[in-house]
Amino acid sequence: MKILWIDDEIELLKPHVIFLENKGYSLDTSNNGIEGVEMFKKNKYSAVLLDENMPGLTGLEVLNLINELDFNIPIIMITKSEEENIMEDAIGNKISDYLIKPVNPNQILLSLKKSISKTQLVSEKTLSNYQQEFRKISNELTDANSYSDWVNLYLKLIYWELQLNNTDESTMQGILISQKTECNTAFGKFIENNYKNWINNTDDKPLLSNRLISERLVKDISPNQKTLFIVIDNLRYDQWKTIEPSILKYYNKILEEPYFSILPTATQYARNSLFSGLMPLDIQKRFPQYWKFDHEEGGKNLYEKELLLENLKNLGLSNLKTEYIKITNLKNGKKLEEDFSSKSENDLIALVYNFVDMLSHSKTEMEMIKELASDDKSYRSLTASWFNNSSLMSVIKQAGDLNYKLIITTDHGTINVKNPTKVIGNKDLSSNLRYKTGRSLSYNEKDVVSFLNPNKIGLPSVSINSPYIFAKDDKFFAYPNNFNHYVSYFKETYQHGGVSMEEIIIPYVVLDPK
Repeated sequence: MKILWIDDEIELLKPHVIFLENKGYSLDTSNNGIEGVEMFKKNKYSAVLLDENMPGLTGLEVLNLINELDFNIPIIMITKSEEENIMEDAIGNKISDYLIKPVNPNQILLSLKKSISKTQLVSEKTLSNYQQEFRKISNELTDANSYSDWVNLYLKLIYWELQLNNTDESTMQGILISQKTECNTAFGKFIENNYKNWINNTDDKPLLSNRLISERLVKDISPNQKTLFIVIDNLRYDQWKTIEPSILKYYNKILEEPYFSILPTATQYARNSLFSGLMPLDIQKRFPQYWKFDHEEGGKNLYEKELLLENLKNLGLSNLKTEYIKITNLKNGKKLEEDFSSKSENDLIALVYNFVDMLSHSKTEMEMIKELASDDKSYRSLTASWFNNSSLMSVIKQAGDLNYKLIITTDHGTINVKNPTKVIGNKDLSSNLRYKTGRSLSYNEKDVVSFLNPNKIGLPSVSINSPYIFAKDDKFFAYPNNFNHYVSYFKETYQHGGVSMEEIIIPYVVLDPK
């Protein structure tokens, strides 16, 4: 690696130069800023070592000139001065490091490694650490027999997925994807064996959609602080971890707790259950005017506000001044951004934001989105890019300024589907690609989690012989008619409704403004 060192006392630093050359660096030196800038114009360097206090052009002036030529070059400033304003000027110009003279050669070596080779060193260490962790994860998979085991395992997989995203090692990323697929296969069996017990009041069960408000939200609402409760539809746990750093610039995290979406992991079921505090079967019985079956015409989530207010009333919170807002398009998002400060009379604002759901469906329907979100890594990147420039982020900042407690969650996640499995049924068969309900269902039993009596898991039945089946792993249901076209259209799109860690294990996060 070739380094440029500009210092008016460069001759006195000859031992340092020799030390760095012995460590494999090639150094060009200059004793003044004008010559140094000219050398920089004519040569390609990996980094610049720059003295701050020089006659003629000062270090800060040289820094600005070099930044104009190449804004990405790592620049390490070395100075005798400990004045705070000089440090702030240098940091404001995005130097890579700031060293105070006298410096020893190892300090400079460490700074160069940090500035030039950090990405490579971090990548190598990440790969090494995951290789060591691989066997441990496999052992944890073998031993996983409780919902908390599966939460810990899934969060560990997400952690390594995000770490490996920062490397260019596709082989190791592929190994992790295979390991996650193996985990999802076992997770499907775990859900098959335990889900019915969770619905029927076993003591050892995870927090499910229908108990989120009564057992969490109510406890996290402060009587002396307004609350903004945001449900970002379709938000996977890894997407939450991607947008989290942006939010933590303005908030301190008080609590992060994974909870489980009910089945089907679809908006009609999971979100209605979340707001109502009821399982779908109970919604259909108690509020038939608010429930529509899959095959019926009309919106399936038109009464979330009514269900939420009924739930709060039953919990003794009818005196809580509550506003429910749903954002389904850019125009409404902008309007909320402009009007948010006027809503401060509310004790609780429940905000449903549908962007991630629209993004997943757009990937199915638009070739450009398919290319931009071709895999989980790019899907996360696209989510982060949207979020950081969205009206939602603006609303979250405003809420922080107005001292709102912020609670963020979702109703279910989503999964990139890759493998079709054939299904046949009557014309009233539901259209979702990850779950089906209807009469005369024919399917491959090894590809699904099935419940022949839906009432046993809190789901209403279309008719007496209408079971529910849920696709496992990364499967999606396809009809035999025009099979190849159907598969080509939906393969590698993001779907929800079935059984996978990505769809079921989702975040609930409480934050206070800084």
